[in-house]
Amino acid sequence: MNERWRTVGALAGTLFAVNVVARLVIEFGVDGDQSAAADRVSLGMFLVIGVILAGLAFHWGRDRPVARWGADLAAAVLVALLLTVLVGPLLVGNNPFANGAGTFFAQIWLYLAASGAGTLVGYLVLTALGRDHRSQQLKRYAERGNAKPRRVVRR
Repeated sequence: MNERWRTVGALAGTLFAVNVVARLVIEFGVDGDQSAAADRVSLGMFLVIGVILAGLAFHWGRDRPVARWGADLAAAVLVALLLTVLVGPLLVGNNPFANGAGTFFAQIWLYLAASGAGTLVGYLVLTALGRDHRSQQLKRYAERGNAKPRRVVRR
């Protein structure tokens, strides 16, 4: 159980680190019009988050049931979301609510949409290939059912 929470924490930390890098690029790497650059960097950040979660859904979905890895991903995304929305702006000297409630909640919805889309794409590709945990269980069951029955020896 301890290993499971360590994995969730590492994933949440990775997702938060992606956000911190994006914020630092916007703050220190952009000269001039920061709003246009912020939109592009934010889009890139959401794409990276989606790709990370798609890869993890693909990897974890092969050998774990959906309920287990789905709960782990949901917990990590929730922790990373809270860190991103509440702590991330403080790292670059902004207030989380500086741009108003609309921007605050838009960031939450965009983060949830990107993480949900990435997870869904990874799992759908895995399922389409027939490599998910459930498909492998059904394949083993069918192979076991088609095996030659044991020959009864009479004495």
